[in-house]
Amino acid sequence: MPFRVGETLNYRVSWSVFSNAASVQLNIPERRSLLDWPTWHFRASAHTVSPARSLATIDDQFDSYTDSVSLESRQFEMHLDEMGRKKEQTIYLVAQGQTPRPGFPATLVLADTRDPLGALYALRSVDWQKTPEYRAPVFDGKNLFDMHARLQAANETVAVAAGNYQASRISIRIYQSGSEVSESSFLVWLAHDSAHTPVQMQADIPFGSLRVELTSSWQ
Repeated sequence: MPFRVGETLNYRVSWSVFSNAASVQLNIPERRSLLDWPTWHFRASAHTVSPARSLATIDDQFDSYTDSVSLESRQFEMHLDEMGRKKEQTIYLVAQGQTPRPGFPATLVLADTRDPLGALYALRSVDWQKTPEYRAPVFDGKNLFDMHARLQAANETVAVAAGNYQASRISIRIYQSGSEVSESSFLVWLAHDSAHTPVQMQADIPFGSLRVELTSSWQ
């Protein structure tokens, strides 16, 4: 895999008129055995910052426990604190044909299903110089989607706060029950470094466009 334990990536999020609406951090705290599954532990945290924080106070954390070999999601946790309302959810995912672990409520999913955070790391594992398209089912805790990721540009220069990078631009489309989810599209720029670092991300979603740019990294 191109990533390793201890990797920490910091990002700045721009949204609407706010050039610095939120901060996002991705990191890999550990590899561990989860219910006898060897897994990567991926973590993402997001916090709105002033002045956007005066409109929306958000302090969220997501934890993905992803199989260290197949990159299937084994457990997905959401720790949400939004506008003073808190929500905790832990989802145990079991692929069709696998045996659920006793004593844990399982959510049955398709084979090779990722959670949203694990899906980003799965994209980093792809050799985009040889693979023009990558597909996988993604379960967000409520709905199951089909992710279609396609190489849009093999080599672009991307300028972000952390520096200039040569990167591949990946277009991501989301489908549900065979139909594309309208008003939702994503772009990810993966650097041509050994870690396939996500240096920039863009999301066009119902409440606006988000640009996420790398500000610093420790790898």
